[in-house]
Amino acid sequence: MGNDPKVQTLGETENYVVWVSNEPDDGEEVYHIELSNVTLHLFPEEWEEFTALIMQAVR
Repeated sequence: MGNDPKVQTLGETENYVVWVSNEPDDGEEVYHIELSNVTLHLFPEEWEEFTALIMQAVR
């Protein structure tokens, strides 16, 4: 258990969840987007680009 990543849920609905983990081996943050049976794993720079894209789409 000492090497388990730290996990924080950023948002959740009935069908979707977004969470971030901080990997203990290298300290790297990884963002996870679970959409039904598909999961995206994004590094911080990819996460920033993805969230910018979503913000454009909701305008």
